Amino acid sequence: MKYYFFLLSLFFYSEAHLQTGLNWGIEVKPKIGFLVAKRGEVAHLPIAHTFAGEISFVLHTNGKKDWHKAFNYPTIGATLIGASVGNEKILGTFWGSYAFIEFPFLKTKHYELSGKLGNGLALGTKVYDPQTDPKNSVVSTHLNALVCFGLQNRFTFNRSQLVIGLDLTHCSNGAFKVPNIGINMPFLSVGYGYRFKSTVKDTTNKITLPFRKILYGLSAIYSHKEIFPTGLGKLPVYEISSFARYFFNHKVGCEFSLDVVSKQVILRYKPEIQKNQLDVIQVGVFAGYLLPLDKFHLVLGMGMNIRDKYQPESFLYHRIGMRYYFENGIHLNAVLRSNWAKADFVEWGIGYTFNYRKQ
Repeated sequence: MKYYFFLLSLFFYSEAHLQTGLNWGIEVKPKIGFLVAKRGEVAHLPIAHTFAGEISFVLHTNGKKDWHKAFNYPTIGATLIGASVGNEKILGTFWGSYAFIEFPFLKTKHYELSGKLGNGLALGTKVYDPQTDPKNSVVSTHLNALVCFGLQNRFTFNRSQLVIGLDLTHCSNGAFKVPNIGINMPFLSVGYGYRFKSTVKDTTNKITLPFRKILYGLSAIYSHKEIFPTGLGKLPVYEISSFARYFFNHKVGCEFSLDVVSKQVILRYKPEIQKNQLDVIQVGVFAGYLLPLDKFHLVLGMGMNIRDKYQPESFLYHRIGMRYYFENGIHLNAVLRSNWAKADFVEWGIGYTFNYRKQ
């Protein structure tokens, strides 16, 4: 999960480096919400409201890159968060940090409505333990991935801002260890922001990614996964993905891939059946939407297994995550693979686009 921070740090640093002047601000937000009991086995956990506090460093993009203007000058930033989880005795509290980006949907001189997407890490104080905390069926690791997405309303008065937000915060370990139902907390927030300076410059730095051509390459993925019953330990996941990508403009791209996956934990699925390495191979086809922010890309899509002998999960799978592209065609991959709302594994990997630099 440190990989998430590495990718986000590359993106945040590259954007901050391009800003001229003090084109930044700070925000403080108290939040109130509740713990979502999305399954019957966790219905006993929410006993109180959840409360959180956030301190954010925000950076207003200034038009130095083409994608700034294409997305109506979004805001990027980094947040520190501390939160109760609605049941301190069983679930404890969470402390974390995440990087985020906000895309404006509506923007005037004194008002902005934007969509927010953030990702980072959270540290929980309590985890599942069969002896000391057997009722904690939602988290089994202290360190978890944190995802935050929602809507932000900003009302600007000179350099001060009233910030009203509605978001969903999710924490889980991506099935690295079970149990891993995950924590989901919708929050309502009202906060204060101060903008030190905000200027828009003419675009002078062009996007380096080739558009309107088919890009093709390979990705190699490595991960770990655990299944029930608990205590058996984690086993590796190997994946090779061949892909083709096409970017229509600065804002929209698509991806198609053929994915070959070897999940070693399938050897433990239905243990009464003898299996070999060929039996646990899954082959899938995937189609996804790409959101390119210059070298930093977001991906969201759905795939279908065309070979899955034992089908331990759904035959459909989903991807949501991020990649960072270097100028030599190499990219780093940190994508959550899931079966609907249930995490499957995190695709940590590296890939290469064969014709990335060809014009």
